Amino acid sequence: MGPWSRVRVAKCQMLVTCFFILLLGLSVATMVTLTHFGAHFAVIHRASLEKNPYQAVHQWAFPAGLSLVGLLTLGAVLSAAGTVREAQGLMAGGFLCFSLAFCAQVQLVFWRLHSPTQVEDAMLDTYDLIYEQAMKGTSHVGRQELAAIQDTFLCCGKRSPFSRLGSTEADLCQGQEAAREDCLQGIRSFLRIHQQVASSLTSIGLALTVSALLLSSFLWFAIRSGCSLDRKGKYTLAPRACGRQPQEPSVFRRSQGGPAHCLRSEADAIGPRRYSGSLRWLQDNDAAPGPLSHHLPAHRALQGRSPGALSGCPVRGLSG
Repeated sequence: MGPWSRVRVAKCQMLVTCFFILLLGLSVATMVTLTHFGAHFAVIHRASLEKNPYQAVHQWAFPAGLSLVGLLTLGAVLSAAGTVREAQGLMAGGFLCFSLAFCAQVQLVFWRLHSPTQVEDAMLDTYDLIYEQAMKGTSHVGRQELAAIQDTFLCCGKRSPFSRLGSTEADLCQGQEAAREDCLQGIRSFLRIHQQVASSLTSIGLALTVSALLLSSFLWFAIRSGCSLDRKGKYTLAPRACGRQPQEPSVFRRSQGGPAHCLRSEADAIGPRRYSGSLRWLQDNDAAPGPLSHHLPAHRALQGRSPGALSGCPVRGLSG
């Protein structure tokens, strides 16, 4: 595969990669919005506690997700525009955005490996505080918040062997609510699905970002070295100077100048002394060419002269 074919394939791959990165950015933006404004996370975040363990996680997750979406979208737009327009600046900007997005995703993967249960522990701790506050009967608002959490997650109470509330828990889940699952298990199940989706998006994002980094760097060096496809075969017309006649092709210049101009040039190169008579004859006959019949008598007269009186260049011009 030649260099032009490789650059053409890289351009097509870059445009396709940018399209999938835009789709990835849309998916991440949807997930971040659901995480911040979704009912399951908002009902835990709005709990009226003196110290909400989940509030800190909820606050930094939204701006971090939006920053990642912005980097992915900006990098895809800049790289696509740089690929189409073959602009080094746009391609370099896209490479920088993809580099920052790659670093952010690596940091997210490292955080998930280092603290895999941080979000789950924060939500469960918040639910435990609300549950204990409601069961102790210290606040009517606490029971309303607990009922809202149970209706959102479709669960009821918690079945913990370390519970000390006894009979009060039995009065909490009655009728159809008693058939619901434990709220601790319900929150874990919901978070497990959410984390699986987040891990899948992160893996796809890392693969697309690495591919975009390699393609953008290759196209940047290709554009810098002049391997552009869209400009192949295009020419730029230079403006003509004022008062200057356009230069005609060499074929037309030879046909208009005639053989006499060529003969004068050869005679000037040889010297004016030896061929002075031939030069005068050329100057007399260079004014206006006549019909062939007018030149025949002169040609017959020249045939009788000695070879010294004739120059090689005029004789070749007449015989030709």
